Amino acid sequence: MPSLRTTPALLFGKELRELAASRAWWLLLLLIGPLVGHGFITAVELYAEASGSGGGPAALAQGLSPLDGILVPTLSAYDLAVTLLFPFIAIRLIAFERSNGGWKLMLQSPASVPAMLAAKAAALLAAWCVAWVPALLAIALWHLYGGWLYAPETLNLLLGHLLRFVLAAGVAVAAAAIAESAASAAIAALGFTVGTWVLEFVAAGRGGWLERAASFTPTSALRVFELGLFRLSTVAVTLLLGLGGFALAAIWLREGWSLRRRAARTALTLAALAIALAAASLPRTAFDLSENRRNSFPAADEAALRRITAPLHVTVYLAAEDPRRMDLDRNILARLERILPDVDVRYAARSRSGLFEAPGDRYGEVWYEIGGRKLMSRSTTERIVLDNLYQLAQVPPPSDSDAEAPGHPLAARPSGAAWVFYVIWPLAVALCGWLHFRSRSR
Repeated sequence: MPSLRTTPALLFGKELRELAASRAWWLLLLLIGPLVGHGFITAVELYAEASGSGGGPAALAQGLSPLDGILVPTLSAYDLAVTLLFPFIAIRLIAFERSNGGWKLMLQSPASVPAMLAAKAAALLAAWCVAWVPALLAIALWHLYGGWLYAPETLNLLLGHLLRFVLAAGVAVAAAAIAESAASAAIAALGFTVGTWVLEFVAAGRGGWLERAASFTPTSALRVFELGLFRLSTVAVTLLLGLGGFALAAIWLREGWSLRRRAARTALTLAALAIALAAASLPRTAFDLSENRRNSFPAADEAALRRITAPLHVTVYLAAEDPRRMDLDRNILARLERILPDVDVRYAARSRSGLFEAPGDRYGEVWYEIGGRKLMSRSTTERIVLDNLYQLAQVPPPSDSDAEAPGHPLAARPSGAAWVFYVIWPLAVALCGWLHFRSRSR
C-alpha cells in the first residue's frame, strides 16, 4: 500500500496514464490543430486586407486591433473544443473507473475522495495545456510575421479560456459522478450547455435578475475577456461553478453513502453554492486591460468623475429591447459603476419594446440626480451624458482629451501556417499516438 506522502504524485501519474489511454484525448489533439489553424489563417488574411494588402484601401489604423483581428478568432477554436469535445475526456476519467470496478478499489487506498478528484483535475489541466500548443504556435507565427500583441489583453484572454475550461471540467465531472453511464453524463453535460444558451436567448431584452444571471453564462463570461475586460465577479462566479461541480462529484462518488444521504448533502451544497454565487456576483471591481481602452472613458474624464462623491441616481425610461438603452448600459452606465462609489439605476419603462408606450409618456427620457439636483436628457451619447453629470455635480469638465490609441496594421501573409497546422501537427499527434498505443500493446 503506498504511503500517504507519495499518494498525490502516484495519483497524478495514474490519471495521466488514464488520459493517455483515452482515444478521445488523442482525437481532441488531432482536431485542435486544424481548427486553430483555420481560425488563424483566416484572421491573418482578413487582417491583411483591412491593412491594405494588394493595393486596396486600408482601414483606419485605430480600428485594427490584434485582439479582435487575430487572438479572438484564433482562440475561438478552444471554445468549440471545450464545449463539444472536452467533456467526453473528463467524463471518461470517472465513468470508465466506475464501469470496470476500478473506483471501488481506489476507495480502499489511503487517498481521500477529494484528493483523487484533485488529481483528476490536475491531469485534465495538464492535458488541456498540451492542447494549447497550437495556440502558442499561432502566437509565435504572428510575432514572426511582425505582428504586435499587447501582453495584458493577451494574458487576460488566455485567462478567460482557462476559466472556461474550469467550468467545463466541473460540469463534466459532476455529470459523470451523478449519471449511471458515460452516455447519460455526456447528455447531461451537453444539456447544461444548451440550457445556458436558452437562458441567454430568453433573457435578451428582458432586463432584471434574468439578464443579470445570463451575463454569467459561459458564452457571456468569455465575451467579457474577449473585450479586454477583467471583471472580478465573472472570475469568481465561474470559479465557484467549476469548483461546485467537483464538490457535487465528491458527494456522489462515495459508494458507502445512501441515496438519501447523498441527496441531503447535495441540497446543502447547492444552497451554499447559491449563496456564494449571489455574493460573488455583487462586486463591481473591473479593470480595462485593452490597449485602446475600449471599455473606459478617457483618462481625463475618469479623473474628473472620481471627484464626484455624492450618489448618482439614474431613472431610465427606455425599454429593455431599445438599442438606445443597450448603448446606455454598455457604454455609459457600466463604466460609471466602475468609477463612481454609488450608482443606483432604475428602469421605469413598462414595456419590453417601447413600441406601445402611451402618447405624452416619458418614454425616451433619462433622468440623472446628484445631491438633490436633477437633469433630464434623451441622449445616450457619451460626451453629452458626461457633460450633464459634470453640470449636476458642479465639477469642472476636463480641458484635455486623450490621444487615440495607435492601431497596428500589418499586411502579412500566413506563410507556412498551413504546413504547421494542417500537416505537421496532425502527423506529429498521429505518430505520438501510434507509438504510445504500440508500446501499451507489448
